[in-house]
Amino acid sequence: MLQTILLQVDSTATAANAQSINYLSLLLKGGIVVYPILFLLFVAIFFILERYLFIKNASNIDFGFLRSLKDNILRGDLRTATTLCKSTNLPIARILEKGITRIGRPVKDIESAMEIQANLEVSKMEKNMGYLGLIAGVAPILGFIGTILGIIRIFYDIGTTGNFTIEIIANGLYEKMISSCSGLVVGLVAYIGYHSINMMIDKFGIHLQATVMDFLDTLNEPVR
Repeated sequence: MLQTILLQVDSTATAANAQSINYLSLLLKGGIVVYPILFLLFVAIFFILERYLFIKNASNIDFGFLRSLKDNILRGDLRTATTLCKSTNLPIARILEKGITRIGRPVKDIESAMEIQANLEVSKMEKNMGYLGLIAGVAPILGFIGTILGIIRIFYDIGTTGNFTIEIIANGLYEKMISSCSGLVVGLVAYIGYHSINMMIDKFGIHLQATVMDFLDTLNEPVR
């Protein structure tokens, strides 16, 4: 009876120890390659948050501003319309300002100027996006390199010591597979962030096209 109780206590303690794994210590067992992978993780998170906040603020469309601008254009008050655009710190305002300052020229010139400014605004939103794409590709490769280096180290130790046991191989492999897992996770985070932000930019581009078309239609309306 006492032996049974002791066995149960021992099994409970073993389970508790298994559940109280220090995941940070486990992660750092992946080798030196884990450190640049962690650095890439912090960089990816920074760029994702920074781009998200920037694009979210830049893609806001003030419909009150658009209505006021349209009324000024229809009244022929281009000076007030230009001033209104300059006082509004939004990409859509800068794009419309390019069109307003060219009213009187051929529609092709107006459309071309607005398109160039729109491309400039979109390029500002795409800033640092290349780094996210690079991290999405580099992080998994670093993880695999860490695993390969670990396997090389295991067989080197076996060759020099002659100690060949399943325990040595298993312990070495699980530690080195941590680097692969870490690299894949970081790559996945960067990949999701990259494409999510690109979807935000594409959505903003559609709003820009609709606003520009509405502006061009306004120019064809008679002055009040």
